[in-house]
Amino acid sequence: MTQRITDFINELIIYDYILFGTLLLLFILFIILGIFLRNRVALALFFIFFAFIELLAGSTYGYIKMHEYLFKNETSITSQKKLNFTQAIVVYGVVKNISDRDFSSCKITAKVHKVSENKMKEAILKLKPLNKMSIVEYDIAKGQHREVKIIVEPFTYGGDYNITLGADCK
Repeated sequence: MTQRITDFINELIIYDYILFGTLLLLFILFIILGIFLRNRVALALFFIFFAFIELLAGSTYGYIKMHEYLFKNETSITSQKKLNFTQAIVVYGVVKNISDRDFSSCKITAKVHKVSENKMKEAILKLKPLNKMSIVEYDIAKGQHREVKIIVEPFTYGGDYNITLGADCK
């Protein structure tokens, strides 16, 4: 657990520090505002509650959206094949850097999930894939695309399934 936190902190960029610093300043501002308005209990509690919500939700949502914008990429599956001689699926795809910066690394993940005709059930099934496999590609320049091959194994499901391909780049 501490290794994951250390890795997260080591991978922060200057924009992350600006985002977190701004949110921390807003948090302090709303807390101070709540303290000054302590005579109006409802309003003071609202500002204090809003400060904590802003700190937690703002940092999470802001980090995710900022990285989606800064490290924009496109993934597509070119072909897939379920192997007969072994319990595996081979997924061929393409990752394209469409951002304004070079990627030092991209974690490309193929997820296999069940298919359902019910839209709600389909959305839930996407959250819990049958199997997933990831690879890491390094040094993708802006405008460049990289062809990838991911082998998802073991795969024993016999029914209908869909495969999605996604990339988390930095």
